[in-house]
Amino acid sequence: MTQLYQLDFYQTRINEYLANKLAAYEINDQKLLSAMQYGLLIGGKRMRPYLSYITGDALGLNLSDVDGIAAALECIHAFSLIHDDLPSMDDDDLRRGQPTCHKAFDEATAILAGDSLQTLAFDILVNHNFSAAVESKRISLIRQLVNASGYQGMCGGQALDISATDKVITLVELEKLHSLKTGALLKASVTMVTELSNDISADEKHQLAVYADHIGLAYQVRDDIIDIISSEEELGKPAGSDVSSNKSTYPALLGLQGAQQKADNLYQQALQALATLPYNTDNLAQFATFIIKRAH
Repeated sequence: MTQLYQLDFYQTRINEYLANKLAAYEINDQKLLSAMQYGLLIGGKRMRPYLSYITGDALGLNLSDVDGIAAALECIHAFSLIHDDLPSMDDDDLRRGQPTCHKAFDEATAILAGDSLQTLAFDILVNHNFSAAVESKRISLIRQLVNASGYQGMCGGQALDISATDKVITLVELEKLHSLKTGALLKASVTMVTELSNDISADEKHQLAVYADHIGLAYQVRDDIIDIISSEEELGKPAGSDVSSNKSTYPALLGLQGAQQKADNLYQQALQALATLPYNTDNLAQFATFIIKRAH
């Protein structure tokens, strides 16, 4: 397995930031706060924050400025997982080897926990202590997060995914679905960070966005493959759930070998985009390698 540069350091950094945010709340309903902590802080690879941090590192940005973006994205991701696991959505009992939020608490509390974490994401961007050099970018960052997480992004992709269940859809339709459901937040992990740089050119921003588009899609292709080839113990949730739920997936459309070839092609295109840039993008390239080789 590819070892990611300073993964433990960045995971610890974002976990402490998020834990401190929740600990600062004046408690009104302890059960809801506990469910938020459960959904946000128990487990998770922190891939979106990690991608934000290594993008910031490549561009020579202030880590403390990247913190706000990384934390907001992880809150949106956690909210999406809590809702995705609900009986009305994927109806899953396990997440990261633990009972899903609605199983650990109850369905109403899980819905409210997801709602509260979504709100927290925007609270973070509104109130984060950005440095003077990037303070003027705050509204642009909020706009990007809205686009990545709402109807035009993740939520819209989830709706398309539900609509595609028990149906045969085309490869073009599947790519659109996943570019929204999974790819939008991963892309935002890069593009929101590039927004902080006052030195980056428009073309360099574009190439990093191209890189992010390709790894975002590769991430989902690999997810579909992993659902077939990995065990429940490795996944921390039931294996083969996509097949049993009759979901539209890349292996279903292309076969397992064809899906792996698709992931490899996306990986190569991502590396080609990085090769045009005048920065040290070794960690971004390593992240792309990790995406297509991971087992869970």
